[in-house]
Amino acid sequence: MSIELKNVSYTYMAKTPFEHLALNDISLTIPEGKITAIAGHTGSGKSTLIQHFNGLLKPDSGVVLVDGTDIGSKNNEAKMARRKVGIAFQYPEHQLFEETIAQDIAFGPKNMGCGPEETDSRVKYAMDFVNLDYNKYADRSPFHLSGGQKRRAAIAGILALKPKYLVLDEPTAGLDPKGRESLMGRILKLHKEEGTTIVLISHNMDDIAQYADNVIILSKGKVLIQASPEEAFSRVDAIHQAGLELPEIKEILNELAAKGLPIENNAYTMEKAVSEILSVLGRQGKC
Repeated sequence: MSIELKNVSYTYMAKTPFEHLALNDISLTIPEGKITAIAGHTGSGKSTLIQHFNGLLKPDSGVVLVDGTDIGSKNNEAKMARRKVGIAFQYPEHQLFEETIAQDIAFGPKNMGCGPEETDSRVKYAMDFVNLDYNKYADRSPFHLSGGQKRRAAIAGILALKPKYLVLDEPTAGLDPKGRESLMGRILKLHKEEGTTIVLISHNMDDIAQYADNVIILSKGKVLIQASPEEAFSRVDAIHQAGLELPEIKEILNELAAKGLPIENNAYTMEKAVSEILSVLGRQGKC
């Protein structure tokens, strides 16, 4: 199954002098069980797009389907479909509001009708998953956390809902390299061990190259690219048109090819690039 958008358009402040077409006839698919990355320059429509995945915004035209269900319908099936999609936004302080971290994470499960025992179990599971020690942090105010801890607490609040589709808006922004590696490792663990479909919103093309199975590039409210990473990163002009840069390793390989190294420049991760370079040097008898 999947999240599917069909001919979705959305305009902010319609019929006013400030009218802005944020999404323009977008059709795309987020396949189940994969990691899909969505990238685009500021103003491309990324944040508006993901708010349609669980009905936070309703399209002016078009339809949004979650596992085949139109989430714009006013019935219990649509309500349950919307609950399958959890979104952790870029600015966690906008999602945290309760007096303690445990209460904040418990809010979603309680709202879903979970009993006290199940709610407590989900809170402990989610805090452990994002590496926030329950005994140390459960009774702390979320507003006394560091920026990175707030982001983890916000993600824990979504994980406690146990969504089938987890949407993460710039989850590693502002984190140091160790923090980024730790958080992405846990997200990959969730994906591999529990089969959670991940939607990763990022402008970091190196992260996208490393983690994504599918790549969607937005530009000015339209889908510019929807392809595998290999195909997406081969469309250099379109990437630059979207105001983005290629992954660093792809830029290096392009430079090597331009200087005459007979390399098949279809690698986009460090591991693939090293393998390709060693293969070329081996054929030339230099390795």
